[in-house]
Amino acid sequence: MAAASSSDSDSGRAESNEASSKWLDAHYDPMANIHTFSACLALADLHGDGEYKLVVGDLGPGGQHPCLKVLKGPTVLTESPLPALPAAAATFLMEQHEPRTPALGLASGPCVYVYKNLRPYFKFSLPPLPPNPLEQDLWNQAKEDRIDPLTLKEMLEGIREKAEVPLSVQSLRFLQLELSEMEAFVSQHKSKSIKRQTVITTMTTLKKNLADEDAVSCLVLGTENKELLVLDPEAFTILTKMSLPSVPVFLEVSGQFDVEFRLAAACRNGNIYILRRDSTRPKYCIELSARPVGLVRVHKVLVVGSTQESLHGFTHKGKKLWTVQMPAAILTMNLLEQRSRGLQAVMAGLANGEVRIYHDKALLNIIRTPDAVTSLCFGRYGREDNTLIMTTRGGGLIIKILKRTAVFVEAGGEVGPPPAQAMKLSVPRKTRLYVDQTLREREAGTAMHRAFQTDLYLLRLRAARAYVQALESSLNPVSVTAREPLKLHAVVQGLGPTFKLTLHLQNTSAARPILGLLVCFLYNEVLYALPRAFFKVPLLVPGLSYPLETFVESLSDKGISDIIKVLVLREGQSAPLLSAHINMPVSEGLAAA
Repeated sequence: MAAASSSDSDSGRAESNEASSKWLDAHYDPMANIHTFSACLALADLHGDGEYKLVVGDLGPGGQHPCLKVLKGPTVLTESPLPALPAAAATFLMEQHEPRTPALGLASGPCVYVYKNLRPYFKFSLPPLPPNPLEQDLWNQAKEDRIDPLTLKEMLEGIREKAEVPLSVQSLRFLQLELSEMEAFVSQHKSKSIKRQTVITTMTTLKKNLADEDAVSCLVLGTENKELLVLDPEAFTILTKMSLPSVPVFLEVSGQFDVEFRLAAACRNGNIYILRRDSTRPKYCIELSARPVGLVRVHKVLVVGSTQESLHGFTHKGKKLWTVQMPAAILTMNLLEQRSRGLQAVMAGLANGEVRIYHDKALLNIIRTPDAVTSLCFGRYGREDNTLIMTTRGGGLIIKILKRTAVFVEAGGEVGPPPAQAMKLSVPRKTRLYVDQTLREREAGTAMHRAFQTDLYLLRLRAARAYVQALESSLNPVSVTAREPLKLHAVVQGLGPTFKLTLHLQNTSAARPILGLLVCFLYNEVLYALPRAFFKVPLLVPGLSYPLETFVESLSDKGISDIIKVLVLREGQSAPLLSAHINMPVSEGLAAA
């Protein structure tokens, strides 16, 4: 009976959690074998039949065997191998002709593969970069058999360490070979021309001339060569080229290319650069305290996730608006847009298996998954408008559908003021003394303020006089004259009756050494004895701290101490350059005896 009652309570709790959740569990397959990230997910009506499909640029298990997958519902519709690992996937309209079916662009290596109706349509390759002239000269010498493979390897390694222009793929592969394989590689590749090719790191779309949802869009590419390229959607020519100080990894765009647009690029150096139309260089720069792991634009706010487990909100001019700390590391981010309610929010997949949804810095919802989520995509899938698709670290696929009655409320469902605002404070009762003091301050407020100001002016006057006196008598450990810029620091070591006194004297000038200085000690001869109370200082080189050591013998057995004055003087002058007062400790050795 007890077991039956516990099982009934568990099932009832699960039913209540399902009822209170805003999501319907449509599909979960832990063995789907999908390994990707958010940039390689896209939803589109690829055939124009109203059935939206999921496009996945799959990295493959362990980064091996990358492929392009198209899913219809929970099943894989088509699967095509890719020559290199995918970097991003995007769907866009190339032309206004009917039927208006979107094209699929998949960035992989140095190329963008364009598909229409899931068939290869066009392949755009990044323009080659000029090779390193020193590298080209070395391969020309190898072609003419003027250098051997070992010498070629040594010289290529020297170029790789010092040259600003990186080596080509051919030279990098050659440097990885063993000595026995080098000669065959050189004979095979020495007749080939050196080509240096960059790769695509990120990709997104930008509307061409209209802001409509079904308007023609351009592809925006970020490359390993620290450049941004905007491609024409029909001819696939480069419309404009922009330079960045670092390699872009995340892109967000707004506006139209022919009218006005703004482009935000998060780079590997931890900065976000803002570019506008007709600008080849960044206009604004947002400096982050850590490297970015995601970039999402919500209306006019740029939301950035960093490796410090936090979300930050910035304006397009770089002003920080808010910061939210996460309970775990952020693995992926994407935009949640519920068009029926006009809601835009940020989804963040965390390493602890949570997916958190934020509107600005307000938490709207938390989704807990069996495994850490590595990619997120929200939109129309099949014939459902609000579908959330997630892939996990282990290759699983999770599909959830947002309930039509679901309403996201800020602060986890709490509306109105916080509960602490309604709590009454235990304010103590007013005493007779407090009332009398209040009446006195009301009646004599002007006189009390004047007395306070008088005392404040006297305090400032005394402090100024003491400061002037210290400067005139050199009663400070730092010299105030420009001719002898010195700094003095004293350290006393020992328990007694013999103490070690170390003076650290430093010349703080930029380039001028100081010579001809003297050090003098003034002390009570009844209490202390010094073997050297007056000695010369050697040449002081700028910037170095010189330790000057001496010993102090305590003569009193009554457990008392006094001050020893240290004066630094210039030869032939009676006024000291600087001085220090050393409070000697009580001799513990004599006190114990």
